[in-house]
Amino acid sequence: MTPPPELRTPEGLSLRPWRPSDAPAVLRAFTPAEMARQAGRPVTNRAEALEWIAERDAARTAGTGYAWAVVRDGAALGCVAVTAVNHVHDTGWISYWTTEAARGAGVAAAGVRALARWAFDDLGLYRLELGHRTNNPASCAVARRAGFAAEGIERGKLRYGDTRYDVERHARLAADSVNIG
Repeated sequence: MTPPPELRTPEGLSLRPWRPSDAPAVLRAFTPAEMARQAGRPVTNRAEALEWIAERDAARTAGTGYAWAVVRDGAALGCVAVTAVNHVHDTGWISYWTTEAARGAGVAAAGVRALARWAFDDLGLYRLELGHRTNNPASCAVARRAGFAAEGIERGKLRYGDTRYDVERHARLAADSVNIG
């Protein structure tokens, strides 16, 4: 399945594949300690940012994951992705982040809504899941604004350093009423 080169949101944002020219935005995104911890690997210089972008491109080519830069006026403000795509069960895992400058502006929620529409309509998925630490109310608000229903708590699921975190799981189904209309 070849994804379109770009998706649009009603809010005037575009979703497009990551480009090497987006490396400065990736570096800005992973500069805060909280984001660096969640990256899973260092993204501290241009070469590492380009490697991060190349990994997203490789997953897209393999059909296992689709990461999109959320863009306004040519500037990458964040990332939305559907990964762990499973066509046996028609499921995928949603993730999202924004640069610090874009936080609180609705960028992530708008991007996730557009991504969900594409994943259901074009990719043929039925269930999209996401999770956030229970101590991250901003991420929870994004999930809810994007139409994802909370399903429960996964105790001690994530570990950053020596600390374990509970995760609240959310999901959105192709058959949910939020998708009608």
